[in-house]
Amino acid sequence: MASSLIISTLGRRAGVAALLAAVVVPVAPAAAQQPAARQHAVCGPHGELRQALRTLTHRDRITGAAVLITDTAGASCGSWTETAGTADLSTGRLMNATDRLRAGSVTKTFTATVVLQLAAEHRIALDAPVDRYLPGLIRQNGYDGRRITVRQLLQHTSGLPDYLDAPEWEHPERIRYRHFEPRELVARALGLPRPHGEWHYATTNYLLAGLIIREVTGHSPEAEITRRVIRPLGLHDTYWPGDDTRIHGPHSRSYFTAEDGRLADGTAWNTTFGGVGGALVSTPADLTRFITALLGSRLLPADQLADMRRTVAADPDRLWPGARYGLGLIASPLRCGGLWWGHAGTVPGGHRALTAVGPGGRSVAVALNEVPATLQAEQDFLDTVQTAFCEERPSEGTEPTEGEHQ
Repeated sequence: MASSLIISTLGRRAGVAALLAAVVVPVAPAAAQQPAARQHAVCGPHGELRQALRTLTHRDRITGAAVLITDTAGASCGSWTETAGTADLSTGRLMNATDRLRAGSVTKTFTATVVLQLAAEHRIALDAPVDRYLPGLIRQNGYDGRRITVRQLLQHTSGLPDYLDAPEWEHPERIRYRHFEPRELVARALGLPRPHGEWHYATTNYLLAGLIIREVTGHSPEAEITRRVIRPLGLHDTYWPGDDTRIHGPHSRSYFTAEDGRLADGTAWNTTFGGVGGALVSTPADLTRFITALLGSRLLPADQLADMRRTVAADPDRLWPGARYGLGLIASPLRCGGLWWGHAGTVPGGHRALTAVGPGGRSVAVALNEVPATLQAEQDFLDTVQTAFCEERPSEGTEPTEGEHQ
């Protein structure tokens, strides 16, 4: 598959990543724009982060980049933002950290959270075969749902291929307005060769997790995620777009390089192709509220949160060196010590989101409106995340583990 497509997170080194979902829940009304993050007089200048963002927009030519950072109570600086570049090339409006964007594979963490809630209610058994909930669905081309567990779906250790690796996804812009059904995409994946290695990132896994939620609850997974996570947390800027190709409310445009080499507007896109693997529209503030609530034990009992944080080594070619994967949760080492926990996502139209919590409770949310197109740009993006977590923190030896590993 060409590196210009999708695997759903940060993509294959120079790749993009992809995600996204189908409607079943009414589109949420556009919420008022979030107020700007408060800036304390005692805050430092954050010059290193500002320079990292300028590197993305100047050297790497990313259209726009924004970071929202929130420190826990008692820290010298509460919440602040840094931005660079342009949110909308047609108007020249500057990038900001309050606009909505497509959150991509960050959606997977929402989906995994609901599966784990159902596990806590004894309605789903993580180590039960997928065939218990979806009998006969995975029984093709050597793939067998009787030998794949729910845990393996959430952890990407199922051995299933990603339907986004199929040839038709080499040029996703050609099918950007098409509607897709989850079972159609799962069937496409089952016709692909078995991937190599024990860990293989595949949005196929999360479409299946969504189908299990539907079977167990009798409701669409989108409706359950809204009822159990989005609404209780008051995520007013987070919604399922369904077949609506627009983004409602204040939002950044998104950009991608078209087949003719020109920069194209990719904001309008039907994201049903990703199911509950990545369709959510959200904002940095909403994503921060979600990830801090999750890791702060407000959404899951202790046992299920511990399950989520048990990780296996991820393929560095599909994430990045040092990354580990739990149940819908990425753990990644920091140069200043410890790990950040969260998720990242990318859509082919150009939006990229990341939300995570690091040592000491600092949370970071990053929004780009164009996907890095080179290995250097990808590394600069990862360096920006490192800087957001580590600026104004003393350098320490990186802790080898935080949480539990398998």
